[in-house]
Amino acid sequence: MPALKKTALTVISAALLSSFAIAPASAVGKDTSDDAPKPPAGMSRVGGELLGRSGTQVQLKPGAPVLPKDLTGRSWIVADAENGEVLASHNAHWRLPPASTLKMLFADTVMPALQPKTREYTVRDEDLADLGEGSSLVGIKEDLSYTVHDLWLGVFLRSGNDAVHVLSAMYGGVPKTVEAMQAHAEELQALDTKVVSPDGYDAPDQVSSAYDLTLFARSGLQKADFREYCSTAEAQFPGAEKKGGKRESFAIQNTNRLLTGADGVDPYKGIAGVKNGYTSHAGNTFTGVAERDGKVLLVTVMNPSSEEAHAVYKEAASLLDWGFQASGKVAPVGELVPPKSADTGSGKGAPAAQGGDKGGHGPESDKKAVAADGGSSGGAGIALGIAGGVLVLLAGGVFLVNRRWPLPDLVRRLPRR
Repeated sequence: MPALKKTALTVISAALLSSFAIAPASAVGKDTSDDAPKPPAGMSRVGGELLGRSGTQVQLKPGAPVLPKDLTGRSWIVADAENGEVLASHNAHWRLPPASTLKMLFADTVMPALQPKTREYTVRDEDLADLGEGSSLVGIKEDLSYTVHDLWLGVFLRSGNDAVHVLSAMYGGVPKTVEAMQAHAEELQALDTKVVSPDGYDAPDQVSSAYDLTLFARSGLQKADFREYCSTAEAQFPGAEKKGGKRESFAIQNTNRLLTGADGVDPYKGIAGVKNGYTSHAGNTFTGVAERDGKVLLVTVMNPSSEEAHAVYKEAASLLDWGFQASGKVAPVGELVPPKSADTGSGKGAPAAQGGDKGGHGPESDKKAVAADGGSSGGAGIALGIAGGVLVLLAGGVFLVNRRWPLPDLVRRLPRR
């Protein structure tokens, strides 16, 4: 066979073989401008080695859709809420200000202790004394009483920092709440997170990551009350007292525009929470959960640089669309690890924080973090699928949507507080 022909056949064969191989992790949608903030060189590898790399991580199999173009979020992640597989990520462990998405950790920490929902509390002046300037408020007033149910609606629908501070007072005070939140974050292996303020208000050193926020959402969604509040589009909130002691009420709407379709954002089909946030320091942040054809996905987007209105919702929606199309057509780049106390037998996760930076993510601690193998996920072994449907009344009361939720067995093994 002539040498030239043999060389040509070799090249063609190599090209054909490569088309059947899994595509390597790639970087797309990356802000490459010189003055753009850059992720640190060494990030946590909790959940998998690829998750600790900068840039976009995805492993496409033949026939898999490409990731959406023009993604501008500094950090984002798409994961299967049931088995914990991370389908794709971008700077997943970049420690960034979380804004009000940190309220997911607040709710997941405090909610079990503040029962029953009908419990009432009369607000004191000191409960509202330390609210940050420009805080989002639901409109709580001193010397008036509110139920726990009312206050959680204020947290999830209006992202009310006033409601967070009142619930913190009921829990034992802001310092105790912050301490409990930090301990719970560590239990969930959310080691990028440093809690300073329970409401997510900008504070020095207060950070989280797209990976950690997704862990908070997945844990919170195991709680029926959490699911109820984060998927409520509209509600009535107690107002001032009229003569004779009767309370007025006023309507509040969820600030999650993918849920309500407000301000020109198209509501996302199958969306069921979870939480959005914004501060001037953090930019826009968002974590959402959606179900389609029996598949439940979680997505988190942090601080998109796009000047397009509501970019955080549009980028989250496009990532969810991609995730539903890509399910089964990509190899996972990592996993959402179970809580430290979960006896899953997978052996995966992260060791106790030691050395390195404040989150325990220096070189020594990262060497001990177990990397995902790119194949079967430890999360798959501890997730038992989707539980029974939950009927949720959407905005306007026009129709009901049947939504099903992941209930991993690992959550049932969490220690009681």
